[in-house]
Amino acid sequence: MNTDAQNGIDYAMLQSRLGYKLRRAQMVYFDVFFEACAQEGITPGLFSILAIVYHNPGLTQSAVSAALDVDRSAMVAAIDKLEGMEVIERRKSKNDRRSYALYLTKKGKAFTEHLNQKVEAGEQRFDAFMQEGEREWLLDILDRIIEARKGS
Repeated sequence: MNTDAQNGIDYAMLQSRLGYKLRRAQMVYFDVFFEACAQEGITPGLFSILAIVYHNPGLTQSAVSAALDVDRSAMVAAIDKLEGMEVIERRKSKNDRRSYALYLTKKGKAFTEHLNQKVEAGEQRFDAFMQEGEREWLLDILDRIIEARKGS
């Protein structure tokens, strides 16, 4: 019997459920990720946008939305917020005058780099209990799960 000694609850059926374990682990990790972002006044979703634009300047809002699998209408509000923080700017797309390309401002580049360092520091807490190679192994497994979903 798989019983939690503190509360006497039997988790036997859930202990072998991959989805349950992934969700629980995601919640633990997300709390650390959320805290790092919240200290800088943004959400993890906004950090994701900054990270994509940091490495892919000039993508359109639609392309960033598709890359992150975010609803395009939600992307407009997110970009408005980041633009208001003066960390991102919209420019007319060179390829399609009807759409906007996204670029980080100088302040936005520094902000994204600083935020990435904070997120990375939070992740290092998890690295402390992993053995050599397990982080890369876990990332590979998670990538394959994500790709399997795309294929179905």
